[in-house]
Amino acid sequence: MLETKETSAITKINDGSIVTPKGFSADGVHAGLRYNKNDLGVIFSEVPANCAAVYTQSHFQAAPLKVTQESIGKEGLLQAIIVNSANANACTGEQGVKDAYEMRERCASLFEIQPHYVAVASTGVIGEFLKMDKIRTGIEQLQPKATSDSANAFQNAILTTDLVMKTSCYEVEIDGKKVVIGGAAKGSGMIHPNMATMLSFVTTDANIDSASLQSLLSEVTDKTYNQITVDGDTSTNDMVLVMANGQAGNEQLNETHPQWNDFKAAFKEVSEELAKQIAKDGEGATKLIEVEVTGAKTKQEANVVAKKIVGSSLVKTAVYGADANWGRIICAVGYSEASVQPEKIDIYLEDICLFTANSPQAFSEEIATEYLKQDSVKIKVNLGVGEETGKAWGCDLTYDYVKINASYRT
Repeated sequence: MLETKETSAITKINDGSIVTPKGFSADGVHAGLRYNKNDLGVIFSEVPANCAAVYTQSHFQAAPLKVTQESIGKEGLLQAIIVNSANANACTGEQGVKDAYEMRERCASLFEIQPHYVAVASTGVIGEFLKMDKIRTGIEQLQPKATSDSANAFQNAILTTDLVMKTSCYEVEIDGKKVVIGGAAKGSGMIHPNMATMLSFVTTDANIDSASLQSLLSEVTDKTYNQITVDGDTSTNDMVLVMANGQAGNEQLNETHPQWNDFKAAFKEVSEELAKQIAKDGEGATKLIEVEVTGAKTKQEANVVAKKIVGSSLVKTAVYGADANWGRIICAVGYSEASVQPEKIDIYLEDICLFTANSPQAFSEEIATEYLKQDSVKIKVNLGVGEETGKAWGCDLTYDYVKINASYRT
C-alpha cells in the first residue's frame, strides 16, 4: 500500500519510485564490474516515451552521453535506459564509443526494440575500458518488473560512493486522471553541476509533448540540480533523463494547458528532492546545507550568491566544525560578482541574526553552535537590493571526504 502525503494540488508518494508511474519497470543485477554489489541496471517503458535530457557541460563528454544524444535525436523517443556503475566509460576513445553502442544494441535486442529507443549511461572511474564480457552477460540477466524490489535493485546498481539511494515520487491530478512522476538519482562526489558525478532518471505516465518536456526540464534543472555542489568538480558523465509514456491518459500537457502549473510543481518537487538528497549524501558529509538568498536584483544573481556560499570550502568546514564564522559567508558573497551594497546585507543562521547593516550582531555562540550540530543547516542572506530569491544546497566538508578521494581507485 503506497503511503501518500498531500501538498496543495500535488501529493507525495512516500514509498513511490521510478516504477510507480504506469507502464514502467526496472531491474538491477551484479554483472561483476564491482566486487559484490549491483552494477548494471535498466528502466523500461511498455511503449516508446517522449523524452527530454540535459547533459554535463564538461568539454570531455563521456561516450554514453554521445550515444544517448544520438538516440534521442532520431525521433525524440526512448523506451529503455541501460546504466552501469563502477566505470564511467569516459576518455576511452573510439573503443569507448564502440562499447557504448554495443550496450545500446544488446539492450535493444533484449527487449526487441529499435536501438535508437535506448539511452546509455555510465558512472565510475574515468579512463578505463568497460569489461564488456561482464556487461554482455549482465544485460542477458536483466528482467525488469514493476515492483519496489526491482526499483531498489536498479537504484542500487547506479550507486558509486553513495551511501544511500536517492528517490522521489509525486502524483497530481490532470484532467481527472492521476499522473505520477517518479525519480531515481545517484551522486556523492564530483558534484558541481552545470549540469556532477550525477545521474538522474525521471519517469512519468503523463501525456506531454517532447518540446514542452524539454523546456520544463531545462527550467527546473537550473533551479534544482544546477544549484547543488559538493566539491566544485563537474563530471564527464552528468545527465538527467526524463521519459513520459502518456499512459495516464490525460489531455496532452503543454504551457497552455490549464493545469500546467500543477504538473510543473510536481515535477519540480521530484527534481528538488533528488537534488537535495544528492547534496546531503556528499562524500564524507554529515550535514545538508541550504542557502536561501533574498533581496537580489535578479534571479540569476540570487542563485549565483547562494551557490557561491554553499560551495565555499571555508563555509563548509565551518559548518562541519559547528563554528558560526559568518565572516566566511561574507567573503563568499563578496566574490560572487552580484550586485551588493554591504550596508544592506543581513545574514542569519535560520533565525539567529549574525550580521546586519554592515555590522556584527550580538548572538549566543552556544545557541549557534548547537544549531550547527544538527544534520540540516540553513543559512539565510538578504542582499536588500531587489525582490528576487534563490536557493542552493550542499554539504559540509570533512576529513572523510579526503580519505574517500585519496583512495578512490584502490
